[in-house]
Amino acid sequence: VCVTGHSRLGKTALWCAAQDERFSMAVSNDSGCSGAALSRSGVGENISDITGRFPFWFCGNYQAWRGRESELPFDQHMLLAMVAPRYLYVADSIEDEWSDPDAEFLSARLASEVYALYGHNGLIAPEKPILNEVYQEGRIAFHVKEGDHSQTKFDWDKEMDYFEKIIDGLVK
Repeated sequence: VCVTGHSRLGKTALWCAAQDERFSMAVSNDSGCSGAALSRSGVGENISDITGRFPFWFCGNYQAWRGRESELPFDQHMLLAMVAPRYLYVADSIEDEWSDPDAEFLSARLASEVYALYGHNGLIAPEKPILNEVYQEGRIAFHVKEGDHSQTKFDWDKEMDYFEKIIDGLVK
């Protein structure tokens, strides 16, 4: 069973998979701040922005970190790592600056260290992702596509390709 979501629901999918091991895969599309993107990146949406606009999405204590991201005792790569050793797909859009594709990519890379503890590859990708390239060789898959804050046929096709690779035993 896979849990998937876009934007706010991408955040939810990550949290759901981190908490419930019955999900063998999680897909987070354009989840950004408080989702897959590192909070400390200083780019894109930040905790002040998101808790100011959507305070009902988070517990009240989270607002205490507004403007204090550098002091956080955690960051989002730890949430991604909580999905290990199960499969994870992080997808983003290059024009979605608030989702901060670079911070999502780095978060996936950092979470890979926990996958290694389980004897699995996490994200297998170059230092900087290439637009519209898909990285699906490890237990963490990633792509950044052209476009804005959206989940498109490109996303669905690539996510389903990855799921099929898992089913076929092509991703260990």
